[in-house]
Amino acid sequence: MKRTEKKRKDIIDAAIDEFREQGFLGATTTSIAKRAQVSSRTLYNHFESKESLFDAISEIMLKQNQSMQPVSYDPSRDFVEQLEDALWQYIAVITDETAIGLNRMVLSELIRDLDRSRKFFSETEAHDYPMTKLIGEAMDAGVIRKADPVFATNQLLGLVKSFFFWPEFFLGENPTPKNVLNDCIAMFLAHYNPEN
Repeated sequence: MKRTEKKRKDIIDAAIDEFREQGFLGATTTSIAKRAQVSSRTLYNHFESKESLFDAISEIMLKQNQSMQPVSYDPSRDFVEQLEDALWQYIAVITDETAIGLNRMVLSELIRDLDRSRKFFSETEAHDYPMTKLIGEAMDAGVIRKADPVFATNQLLGLVKSFFFWPEFFLGENPTPKNVLNDCIAMFLAHYNPEN
């Protein structure tokens, strides 16, 4: 890693800690620079403002949440197994300790700032979840009822997140039994049964 890249990473890491502890309003670029062991001038060479630093962290969070590769439908395998495997991969990505920390930091600021929240969610709308391809291709193959695969994916992930992401996010642990994922899949498949 080049020296400038390391300094940028140090600034981002320091900002994440500062925002988490002080909130966006309480955080200062001076404190962030001090934590990162860089001058304020160095910080401003990388980020023009506290807002741009926050935006960079939000982008890192989005990229981390999108790190899972799209999943293709395999006609030689049982669709339920494919869906279950893909969902467990997705759950592992979104409940990773770093991902949860970034989500807590970013979402707390989005709750406070409606304009920033609107901007953030307009950016996330352009992102396809890794399961969208799997669901769309299964629809094309007639395995599940044809519909909008993006909408269907959002329905399924809404169920999954309520049991596997939000408890981790709010409680720091997940008391949900693993077999609840089977119920989420069953509800999804009942709605998208090709015979409906």
